[in-house]
Amino acid sequence: MKCKISRTAAKMLRMELDKEENKGLMVRVAIAHRHGDHAHYELGLDDQTEADYVAHTEQGIDVLLDKDEPLLDGIRIDYFYLPEEGFMITNPSKGNHGDH
Repeated sequence: MKCKISRTAAKMLRMELDKEENKGLMVRVAIAHRHGDHAHYELGLDDQTEADYVAHTEQGIDVLLDKDEPLLDGIRIDYFYLPEEGFMITNPSKGNHGDH
């Protein structure tokens, strides 16, 4: 399974992971809602479970993904300041290029 993280998103995620209360946790991407042939994603921090695949990214951040969920393979995590500040997760490999 593959996952990409933009430099800006990696910077923001590292700030969260470095907090004392988050020591030992990892980034997790899960499916919040699915319809048709695509999904909407959610992002959080969590402990690794046996059902997880650990995606190693070029930015040096490991991301937990449900190894039995094909819509998680190929996701991209971005962080934008405009029009509204926050993370955006898409899966270009599955045709999901953003909100609709």
